[in-house]
Amino acid sequence: MNVQIINGPNLDLLGVREPGIYGDTGFEPFLKSLRKDYENIEINYFQSNVEGFMIDKIHDVGFIADGIILNAGAYTHTSIALHDAIRAVKTPVIEVHISNVFAREDFRHHSMISSACVGVICGFGLDGYRLALEGLLKLAQKK
Repeated sequence: MNVQIINGPNLDLLGVREPGIYGDTGFEPFLKSLRKDYENIEINYFQSNVEGFMIDKIHDVGFIADGIILNAGAYTHTSIALHDAIRAVKTPVIEVHISNVFAREDFRHHSMISSACVGVICGFGLDGYRLALEGLLKLAQKK
């Protein structure tokens, strides 16, 4: 199985950016642990602060990967282009948010991409990526 994680803007600052909301662990140490726990799955990682680069990555892997885990960051609430990119590919996409976006500012309560995704996970910290991975495994078993 081959899974692509795509993280959006400001997620390169995990571990230092607002640790009260996002925790004090950087993504790379978490990713190393996730890969160790799921050695039988190829987990690829991409992060960009640029919406167009995220769309390019979805296009690049959206017909070959078994699943995409997408944390679009603030683009979640603004990007019709990401929504359209998700709809354009065959690979199932799970939307992930580290924080509970519904317990935060009102503008974070609406997602432009949720309706294009097979599922949404929010509020479980970095563990949301593991939960998304488990969800993709369940989807693959149903095929």
